[in-house]
Amino acid sequence: MDWEDIERTTGLAFPADYREFVGSYGGGEIDEYLSVSTPPVPGSPYGDLLDRVNPALSDRDREELSALLPSGALPPLLPFADTASSDVAFWLRLGAPDGWRVAVFRRQTPHGLSRWTIFDGGMASLCLAALSGEADVFSERLSAGEAHEFVSWRGA
Repeated sequence: MDWEDIERTTGLAFPADYREFVGSYGGGEIDEYLSVSTPPVPGSPYGDLLDRVNPALSDRDREELSALLPSGALPPLLPFADTASSDVAFWLRLGAPDGWRVAVFRRQTPHGLSRWTIFDGGMASLCLAALSGEADVFSERLSAGEAHEFVSWRGA
């Protein structure tokens, strides 16, 4: 992946943990549940990341997320992962990419609870916390005590 070319042509830089993950594994799925998107890569069904810049959210969802942020201002969002339950993990693109936090939109929540969770960490920290059971940010909890499997588009 030519990250410098992507940054030059799109104006987007990406966090180092994400670049390292994609460089090592490519796009794919963890436990057939959590899909990680990448910039366009020939042959990859996960190469839709750049098509998702500035995602459309309802006014209600924008207001709910803004209320959880200290400034109340919603920074640009970029979704980088989805779950089989239709949850979406977004980068909150504020400041330098390595400082971006993550907001997770849960498609399924009990009535009256926020569908948004702010995670103080990046993509790799979020995945590790979800896989270890340390964080419960998705609609379904990933099995913390079991081995996990990542299936890359490269191996598909």
